[in-house]
Amino acid sequence: MKYSLLDVAAVAPGEHPGEALHGAVPLALAAERGGYERVWYAEHHNMPAIASAATSVLIAHVAANTEHIRLGAGGVMLPNHSPLVIAEQFGTLAALHPDRIDLGLGRAPGSDQATMRALRRSPESADSFPQDVLELQGFLSGDTRIPGVRATPGDGSNVPLYILGSSLFGAQLAAALGLPYAFASHFAPDALATATEIYRAEYRPSPGNPEPYLIVAANLIAADTEEEAEAQYQAALRWRARRFLLRADAELSDAELDQLLASPAGEHVRGMMRVTAAGTPEQAAEYLERLAKQTVADEVILAPASPQRAQRIRAVELMPAPSRQAVKAS
Repeated sequence: MKYSLLDVAAVAPGEHPGEALHGAVPLALAAERGGYERVWYAEHHNMPAIASAATSVLIAHVAANTEHIRLGAGGVMLPNHSPLVIAEQFGTLAALHPDRIDLGLGRAPGSDQATMRALRRSPESADSFPQDVLELQGFLSGDTRIPGVRATPGDGSNVPLYILGSSLFGAQLAAALGLPYAFASHFAPDALATATEIYRAEYRPSPGNPEPYLIVAANLIAADTEEEAEAQYQAALRWRARRFLLRADAELSDAELDQLLASPAGEHVRGMMRVTAAGTPEQAAEYLERLAKQTVADEVILAPASPQRAQRIRAVELMPAPSRQAVKAS
């Protein structure tokens, strides 16, 4: 089993987004030292607490400050963009950092309805997602689907594509196209079991991917003590309650947030974090091993969930990839 990392360049209260973007580097370096397979950055818009809107720009910055770890988008929300532009962006990254760039693709807007309009996107944009994936694949493989149009850079770069999803649609599409599949169980765990079963059962081998390849996501909260991890877990729940249940100008104490989390409205927030490896490194590793066995996952991508950046970096340092754990044990 492989470990990877999912980062959104979280912006702490009172922090400038630039600080969060620079903070992505030490987190990626911790993953690189720990033997992680890759670090992905997620496209979100109009979210003051998330700075990873321009994924390709952030990837370029982190790639210039790391040595060998794979970097990519987890993902680019493809209906927000033209396939040609994404092929050029990630073709540029692949030319600058050969054999290090991934491209995960999702069909959600990554924000709300008003922001969709600001992105010049209509609600029907998602309907063309399968065709957009194929068009993008053609630009990257050198087998363009639009006569006379090629991506430069990008043409023939064969940047690896991954389909992301939190529902059955993504699983079915990834299986039909013969592409690796990553399930967003770190915030939408309800369909995890069904989606992963469908993906493996319906998988059609492709030239670049003769076997299915499944990535499942889990929140990560690892600390030196169980008590510290529990405190960080509660803080993470409060952070999500503020983000999803309150107006931007609302002010609630921790005790009031805990009451909100105990209400029916808070049950949704707690459910979002149902797939979380929390505790000491040993406890977190045991949880991830069970998750991988239950889902038959090839890789687990970890989303550090603690509110403070230092805590997220420490969690990654405490959780080296299984291959590194074996080396240390020997």
